[in-house]
Amino acid sequence: MRRHLLSLSLLLAPALTFSAPNNIIYMIGDGMGPAYLAAYRYMQDDPATKPVENTIFDELWQGMATTYPDDDTYVTDSAAGATALATGFKSYNGAISVNRQHIPIGTMMQLAKKLGKTNGIVASSQINHATPASFLAHNKSRRNYNEIADMYLDYRIDGKPVADVMLGGGTQYFVRDDRNLVSEFKQMGYQYADNWQQLSALTAAPALALLAETGLPAVLNSEQDSQLATLTTKALQLLTPAKKGFVLMVEGSQIDWCGHDNDIACAMAEMHDFAKAIAVAKAYVDKHPDTILVITADHETGGMSLGAAGEYLWLPKVVGNVKATGRSIAQQLKKAESDAAALALWAELTSITLTDDELKQLLATRQQDETTLRKLSNQLVAKYSYTGWTTGGHTAADVAVLAYGKEAKAFAGFQDNTQIAKKLMQYIQQTK
Repeated sequence: MRRHLLSLSLLLAPALTFSAPNNIIYMIGDGMGPAYLAAYRYMQDDPATKPVENTIFDELWQGMATTYPDDDTYVTDSAAGATALATGFKSYNGAISVNRQHIPIGTMMQLAKKLGKTNGIVASSQINHATPASFLAHNKSRRNYNEIADMYLDYRIDGKPVADVMLGGGTQYFVRDDRNLVSEFKQMGYQYADNWQQLSALTAAPALALLAETGLPAVLNSEQDSQLATLTTKALQLLTPAKKGFVLMVEGSQIDWCGHDNDIACAMAEMHDFAKAIAVAKAYVDKHPDTILVITADHETGGMSLGAAGEYLWLPKVVGNVKATGRSIAQQLKKAESDAAALALWAELTSITLTDDELKQLLATRQQDETTLRKLSNQLVAKYSYTGWTTGGHTAADVAVLAYGKEAKAFAGFQDNTQIAKKLMQYIQQTK
């Protein structure tokens, strides 16, 4: 712990003098490479007009950033990517804000807490997943979910946990046989909600909401409208009274999960959910001009291309007609009482007319496991929309950097992902 405090003290060195924003809203679209932003633009295009309209992403776009980790792979995972975005230092894949020797690296939220600011995290994953974890905790492996959850409570600055507001999923890691962290947070004065209806009962920080066992439902499968925008609105309500300002990190976590599945319909639904959350943040900046909004990604997932099979064509309408994720489609097809019912479900959920050979393949695959059926479903949607995928993992592509509000132009141009964090940490050091 002493070595961690030493690393944090380095962040408290004299900072540059400038008119720094008092509040920081930091939004991370996990896996959101540039092709995702382009695809979303075409998904939102009004076909009745000749020009393709800009989206909120386009309006705020300032520059690009590299994403490589601290090794020779050039391809980062979410933990190393988030560590760079949270601390200003690179590390190895799997690291949660520790260096190669597993020594903790001070994060911007720990710095903010030390200086009297209030912190919040929002995620559509479990709140102890790689990206939010890298802002609040330290661990040699992102997979140590229980240890990371424990640290959210056990690591304290001036007697208090680093995060004042935590909204997302992850009940199974916080209510366990060996420890009930929710009860302990309540004992420390945290208000708590475990369903969407109870969110309104969260009236002041500190507050915790765990709305799913792990991650929230995928947007395409969810009955809750505007999941991320709702949570972002609530987080901003809870953080606004902060006397010395706040740092809020909002992650569109499942953009990445859809990319891993090569599920274009899933990805675009998550992008839309993220865009609505960005609109909430942008409106907040308009009303509170002493705020900076910065949006980026930790990496690109899937190697998505708009156009495939040698065709100069991409069909967003095909994507927009899909009503469920590939995972949900596979589950429903497996449960269908007959082949005829399965084919009717396919037509209802995708509006895609298959060839006779593809229909036979779909029915044959229905007899196999759900994973194989899900992959086929996503491949067929990709084929008919002319979406290309090169991998089920991440790529080394650069990512977009968007910004709005006070000091937004500081994020223009080309930069390394660590520079984003370092600029934000300089702003934190100018706490009023």
